[in-house]
Amino acid sequence: MSAFKSLLAQDIIVTPFEVNKGYRFEGAAQLTGSYTDRFLGKNITSSLFISSSEPTTGQLSTQYQRLVYNSIKELYYSNYLSSSYGDSAHQTIIVNGQILSESYHQPQYYNYLQSTLAFSRFFPTGSDRQVGVFSMPKSLFGDSVKPNTFKITAESGSIIDDGEGNLFLVGNDVIIGNIIYSHGIAVITGTPILDSSVYGTGVYGTSTYGSYGSLGATLIENFITSPNISCSFSSSYIIHETQYKCTVSENEFNFSLNPSLTDSSTENTVYGFVTGSDFAPYVTTVGLYDDNQNLLAVGKLAQPVPTSRTTDMTFYINLDR
Repeated sequence: MSAFKSLLAQDIIVTPFEVNKGYRFEGAAQLTGSYTDRFLGKNITSSLFISSSEPTTGQLSTQYQRLVYNSIKELYYSNYLSSSYGDSAHQTIIVNGQILSESYHQPQYYNYLQSTLAFSRFFPTGSDRQVGVFSMPKSLFGDSVKPNTFKITAESGSIIDDGEGNLFLVGNDVIIGNIIYSHGIAVITGTPILDSSVYGTGVYGTSTYGSYGSLGATLIENFITSPNISCSFSSSYIIHETQYKCTVSENEFNFSLNPSLTDSSTENTVYGFVTGSDFAPYVTTVGLYDDNQNLLAVGKLAQPVPTSRTTDMTFYINLDR
């Protein structure tokens, strides 16, 4: 038989915690098999309209390169086309007909910044310039890609994220793209092509100073089209653990409703040992019910526990979801 007691709000604690899982895919076949798609976007300006003869891209779903380019530009770079640190839009604040400020500035567009730090974003706007896009499925990355875990490797080298939403070519300190962790989208934009006649072509360290052409179209196409590709990242998923605190006071649940304790030969009166001071019912199961008395969850104790007549007892039930 069961005995019931209502829980108060203070008896329920919901605690979120993050869980992670790492993934690694070797080769184009494994990458495609994981439903991670690669797209090439291209700024096609030769005509205003899309024709069926325009270049397409994608291993899993076919897309027009023009649409990939325009979508990435609109979503993540529309505020960074003329300023690498973002444009500001002038805004006048008016409250109840009164002008409070005419100098307040805010970004024109929302481009899903991944950090509060001021990083530059580069997006190629020249005719026929290209961008590369890695699209990871939500079934793998969960709530977001865990920062500092994204890495792709091809013949051109390895690209990693810095934990702040920027992509770097290993061995090079120049930002060559961005990753939107919550969208599972990594964009390779390359770098601005500087004028080597002005900056020179002397080699400093491992890079050629003044000429970023090697970090442009050739690099992007290699990471997007190469069959010798590997990709690794970790997912981030928030699980909410709900803890129910079920407290039995010393004066509660000290009498059992089990029918086997009654003597049917004496008009269902309880046996004498039940009324003794040493008698204590045992708790074996704790059930959670909603307001309509529907059983929602059952917690089984490892072994029966006798109730106490001298101290309060508390049972904790944890549910993860």
